[in-house]
Amino acid sequence: PFMKKKEMGYLFGQYKRLNAKSTSSSVPFMKKKDSEVAGEAVVLFAKEMLKDKNQSLMGKRCLILGSGKNARAVASKLLEYGAVPLTFSDESGHVYEPSGIDESKLRTISNIKMERGAMLGRYVISSTTAKFNEPGSVFDIPCDLCFPCGQIKCVDEEAVTKLADNGCMGVIEGGHKNVTIEGRKALKGRGVMYGPHIVTLTGANIAHAHGNTLPSETLEEDVRRIYNDVKGAATEFNARGDLFAGGSMVGFLRVANAMLAHGAV
Repeated sequence: PFMKKKEMGYLFGQYKRLNAKSTSSSVPFMKKKDSEVAGEAVVLFAKEMLKDKNQSLMGKRCLILGSGKNARAVASKLLEYGAVPLTFSDESGHVYEPSGIDESKLRTISNIKMERGAMLGRYVISSTTAKFNEPGSVFDIPCDLCFPCGQIKCVDEEAVTKLADNGCMGVIEGGHKNVTIEGRKALKGRGVMYGPHIVTLTGANIAHAHGNTLPSETLEEDVRRIYNDVKGAATEFNARGDLFAGGSMVGFLRVANAMLAHGAV
């Protein structure tokens, strides 16, 4: 039911050729102007998803997979809304702070990761409460939300089962294709909210569209607008609540309409 890669590539290529905004201001297309914008937008999408459930991020215990700039930006924004980041991970394993990662601990982790070749395991030296690779699987840690920001396909059907069994109510992608196809089906089957990367990773595009300045209020407004557009498209095309389907439909319609407006066939 969705477009294939070649079709989307062709449509976007034509859209970029016709739309001056995609290459204006001497800024390469989809280049982040602020390394934190993408991560902040991921959290803002989670905020909108929770709002539909009459809930907020306050007090939510959150797993973060990955420890790159995007993952750390997600953690920082979560702290701003009163959520509790619990984990980070990299090739060496995962660190788990049972009481949460506060701003001071986040700065320590950022300093470690900014050193070339430094692994996350070094963090346990500076913390008396951190656990390293305990439990053996990060998905065995009880949480309210999971933000995979690391490797592609790191959340599969088995991981979703563990998350759901431990009370996780939502998985919001902070990286590309973190959840496998089987994982997406399992999330839907267990009634767990899913924020797909095709929707949540639009922060960089928003920053590009606004040029050099992007106030937090503008970012939040644009995220809210995009979320409502995606949700509405999913409902219109008989896929209520499926943000992956809604995001695909909105993307196709916007590119197709732009081409038609310019007389493309």
